[in-house]
Amino acid sequence: MFKKGKLLQALHVTRARLWKCKLHFPGRFAGRKGLGAGKACMPAGLRPPSLLMMADWAQSLLGIKGLLLDVSGVLYDSGGEEGGGVPIPGSIEAVKKIKASGLKLRFCTNETQATREKFVEKLQRLGFDIVVNEVTAPAPAACRILKERQLRPHLLVHDDVLPEFEGIDKSSPNCVVVGDAADNFSYKNLNDAFRVLIGLENPVLLSLGKGRYYKETDGLKLDVGVYMKALEYACDIQAEVVGKPAKMFFQSALTEMGIEPHQAIMIGDDIVHDVGGAQQCGMKALQVRTGKYRPCDEQHPEVTADGYVNNLAEAVDVILKQLHK
Repeated sequence: MFKKGKLLQALHVTRARLWKCKLHFPGRFAGRKGLGAGKACMPAGLRPPSLLMMADWAQSLLGIKGLLLDVSGVLYDSGGEEGGGVPIPGSIEAVKKIKASGLKLRFCTNETQATREKFVEKLQRLGFDIVVNEVTAPAPAACRILKERQLRPHLLVHDDVLPEFEGIDKSSPNCVVVGDAADNFSYKNLNDAFRVLIGLENPVLLSLGKGRYYKETDGLKLDVGVYMKALEYACDIQAEVVGKPAKMFFQSALTEMGIEPHQAIMIGDDIVHDVGGAQQCGMKALQVRTGKYRPCDEQHPEVTADGYVNNLAEAVDVILKQLHK
């Protein structure tokens, strides 16, 4: 039997978890009485850690010289009218503040539904201060690998990213490159990729990221990692990941910034690929509660962020305040 103190503690934990569920998934509690009903309300001691927690963590920012930012789910949510996306409140101003501060900045994205040029043009139309040479993306990195290893790819990618592979020999494929192909992920196209791989003596599968899902304005969408795993399973092989969370991808961005891992902070919405990947490279990493974030991320069994913050704007305000002391 529970002692009274432990029982009360268990009840408080349950209330906290249910409060988070109501906050992030209100539809599950619609029309219910009791804890899940009415306006989400929670005792001060049980509120999710936010600015105060971030301020405590920020004490360790000595020596930070640069920030790496995920894009989708941190700067904006993709989708919306004409597919242009919607900026996350405060993110446009946050990017401006970073640039004005003198900190080095790099945008690290697994975006593979457009070329870097088209992707940057879209972000500029949304109001972001960003240029192409500030973006680290998987497709250009994959092209370098293909050339260095004399690989000829069968491409299972989005139509809009095909221009990145111009000049790459695609005759008699001896590997497969898979990206976020969206509607191109048909049975036929997956089966064609499978047939190429299964017919090779030494099959090579390059995956432009390994995300499970991402968030658009109308909800969550399956990401490239799901289809990568299908090809791995069918062919009994392991893909080479080009993009987050690969250590080489983060190291490439740091090299371009001219800083060491301990001098950088990664800010992303994916607890495994943004946060975990950056930490494995030696960086500190924050998770924002926007994009694909879910409350259970803060109890992830393998990855714990150095800090959790409501959005990019809040993170930048705390970081800059601490650095300017």
